[in-house]
Amino acid sequence: MSHNDAWMQRDLAVLWHPCTQMKDHERLPLIPIRRGEGVWLEDFDGKRYLDAVSSWWVNVFGHANPRISNRIREQLDSLEHVMLAGFTHAPVVELSERLVRITPPGLDRVFYADNGSSGIEVALKMSHHYWINTGQPAKKRFITLSNSYHGETVAAMSVGDVPLFTDTYKALLLDTLKVPSPDCYLRPEGMGWEEHSRNMFAHMEQCLAEHHREVAAVIVEPLIQGAGGMRMYHPIYLTLLREACDRYGVHLIVDEIAVGFGRTGTMFACEQAGITPDFMVLSKALTGGYLPMAAVLTTDTVYQAFYDDYATLRAFLHSHTYTGNPLACAAALATLDIFEQDDVIEANKALSARMASATAHLVDHPHVAEVRQTGMALAIEMVADKAGKLAYPWQERRGLRVYQHAMQRGALLRPLGNVVYFLPPYVITGEQIDFLAEVASEGIDIATRDSLSVAVSDLYPGFRDPG
Repeated sequence: MSHNDAWMQRDLAVLWHPCTQMKDHERLPLIPIRRGEGVWLEDFDGKRYLDAVSSWWVNVFGHANPRISNRIREQLDSLEHVMLAGFTHAPVVELSERLVRITPPGLDRVFYADNGSSGIEVALKMSHHYWINTGQPAKKRFITLSNSYHGETVAAMSVGDVPLFTDTYKALLLDTLKVPSPDCYLRPEGMGWEEHSRNMFAHMEQCLAEHHREVAAVIVEPLIQGAGGMRMYHPIYLTLLREACDRYGVHLIVDEIAVGFGRTGTMFACEQAGITPDFMVLSKALTGGYLPMAAVLTTDTVYQAFYDDYATLRAFLHSHTYTGNPLACAAALATLDIFEQDDVIEANKALSARMASATAHLVDHPHVAEVRQTGMALAIEMVADKAGKLAYPWQERRGLRVYQHAMQRGALLRPLGNVVYFLPPYVITGEQIDFLAEVASEGIDIATRDSLSVAVSDLYPGFRDPG
């Protein structure tokens, strides 16, 4: 038995893995990882895999980055944790100051949570509570986009729109309003991204006009709907949305958990629309992929609505045990240092161009409907029929074929259903991008070269594997 096999057997005896039908592992081997370095992960048998998805979109500066590791080690010698209720510490103060400084103007207060989903819950609760504190308790519903994803906790699921994740739990979910996404993959032939995104805003405008008196906030993933298949849209939609939220007296929550910290070509996606939201939720790359942490930034206007004598019961009495953990703060501070000292956003422009050129040939592939890109996120959508953008039935699991081929070739490409995507660490080289493009091209050829006979039902027609 190999070292990998031994660890796999021990794992399967006791673990239950996320986003996984565990029965799959009767035929799909688990990959036990021994170590990481840069863009590479290495298993217990010594095989390496290029991490093209940044380990679920978090690892922006590579595995075992010495600058982040050293900052955490230094912090370990002085303070590992202290509760943030009634106490504070240097790393959380410094991190908060820096986040206020680099995020859009007007986001002047930072509240911490333990992960992205928890951060979404904080923003939703704050918005709802704000309206209670300001005498408008009827404003308690939320507007979200079709095909959206904001996490797996109950309120976060409520503002998402992936039926496979939410249908089972409908009895638990909030009553939300959903409007069609500005997703530019669905635009009419010959129409540009900006025109389509403008046109799609009419749905949001109508919803706000009809429901603003009962709506607390609109929540969106700016520019890229990640788990929804890396679907993308134009910044003009965010510009129009900010204007409309101001007109109708509704909060705007931007979920930058996946797209913040340089992924879209700017430090934060909403910068490209020139807007400041009422709430910005950050996580994932915040700590460089080292430790779980989320930050919810909001305005002083929101903060002041909670600031009062204790007896008024207007305080935001929400907490997480590890809120503002010093080790996570240290990792985040080191991550921000790298952004600042290495001029990462500018360096990423060359990498983005290399990703575009390396995959340009796939535009002509008979089973690729679109190759789309926003900054350091690139997606390739496989289809059964190119002309009509007819999707493969999800039950055929074409993306799984790409994944299996890539693992054999030494690359971690984990498609979202029929969407193969690159979301690599920013320390990737041009040659490594070329390698990923080669592996992806081979995998797409293998995944689309024959027909499959599988049982297909109408259940979850738009389903995509969660990547």
